[in-house]
Amino acid sequence: MTTTKRVRARRGEGPLLREEILRAAEDLLAESGSEDALTLRAVAERAGVSTPSVYLHFADKEALVEAVCMRVWDELGRLFGENLGGDPFLALGRCGRAYARFALDHPVQYRVLMMRPSAAPGVPPAAAACFRHMVNAVSACVETRVLEGEPEELALGLWSAVHGCVSLLIAQPSFPWPRDREALIDHIVRIAGFGTAVYSRLPRTLPPSADLATALDDFGARLTGAD
Repeated sequence: MTTTKRVRARRGEGPLLREEILRAAEDLLAESGSEDALTLRAVAERAGVSTPSVYLHFADKEALVEAVCMRVWDELGRLFGENLGGDPFLALGRCGRAYARFALDHPVQYRVLMMRPSAAPGVPPAAAACFRHMVNAVSACVETRVLEGEPEELALGLWSAVHGCVSLLIAQPSFPWPRDREALIDHIVRIAGFGTAVYSRLPRTLPPSADLATALDDFGARLTGAD
């Protein structure tokens, strides 16, 4: 491990020092693959500053870890933006797949920000951003009536499905998952999307299973014939 001897920051250079500390923490996170490596002492040593200098910008380790993990979160918004447009239901599927890939490409950051309780009160910024992106994608589907209901409620269900998938993949890497991870993600996204589209149109009391199966077969045949 190498450290950089740093010249004491002049007045007004506080934001620069904060950025140097975050870059050092980001490097440690990438090298170790675990937030456990982000002790304030280790980050200070990597950045070439004293440990009290780190405390000037981050109250504790939790604040530092959350700040460094949030540095990748703008990428999620960019991915959603790239996948929106065209048919809104197909775009929603693309966004769901992009969300899953983003989480699996940044497993440590995702685990820290989305898979454990936040130390601060209120809705964590990472969760708020994820939900906002999902609501925007769902709202377009509601406008065209491919989905029916309140966008926030629908988005919460879809988000829960995709989050559950990637959380299991991250938390249980030794489970015998299918080799084709993309196929698994696509499977979950399609179940969530089509399930949401159908569910909003189902009667409160369902017919017997045999009748329901026949109706679903007919529905699937009509969709296949439309291709």
